[in-house]
Amino acid sequence: MDKLWTDFANSLWHDWRGDGHSEDQLLKPDWQAAFLESWKLRAPLPVPAEEMDTLLRFREHLRDFAIQLSMDATVTREMMNTVNEKLVQSAAVREIRQEDETIRIVWLPQEHTWKSVLSEVAASFAQTLADGQGNRIRICENNNCKWVFLDDTRNRSKRFCDDKMCGNLMKVRRFRERKRSESK
Repeated sequence: MDKLWTDFANSLWHDWRGDGHSEDQLLKPDWQAAFLESWKLRAPLPVPAEEMDTLLRFREHLRDFAIQLSMDATVTREMMNTVNEKLVQSAAVREIRQEDETIRIVWLPQEHTWKSVLSEVAASFAQTLADGQGNRIRICENNNCKWVFLDDTRNRSKRFCDDKMCGNLMKVRRFRERKRSESK
């Protein structure tokens, strides 16, 4: 279950297989365009150089908050202040719309800047907390991956971002390690 804020936080990609390779997708104009399109946001492309540092810093804050919350920490004043700083940086209005049989509230920015994008990322994180899902935030237990995700299992036992990739890789590694120790 991807959320806007987790997609943004995971723009710092690590090779989950363990070769140590990582890429900062946020620095890539192609990723920026795909991100905006995926979430139906608009901002100038590529990210203006003077705004990139703000984006990188906020992503680091989100990742730090996710790590803290994944270790059963409570929401802190620092978290709320950091998110609130981003929420107030963009003028936006909300509008109610009906699409098919679904009624939803739509965010309508009054400007199309990266500040408004960060404001929506912050709102996504805030909504996760407001929905009582802060205790479902996890960091993939594959130390090579470090992906941020929400645990959507009923018993809150999900340990890996993807059971077929990271989960299976770690299971195979544990199996091989066990076989090595048994053969000694």
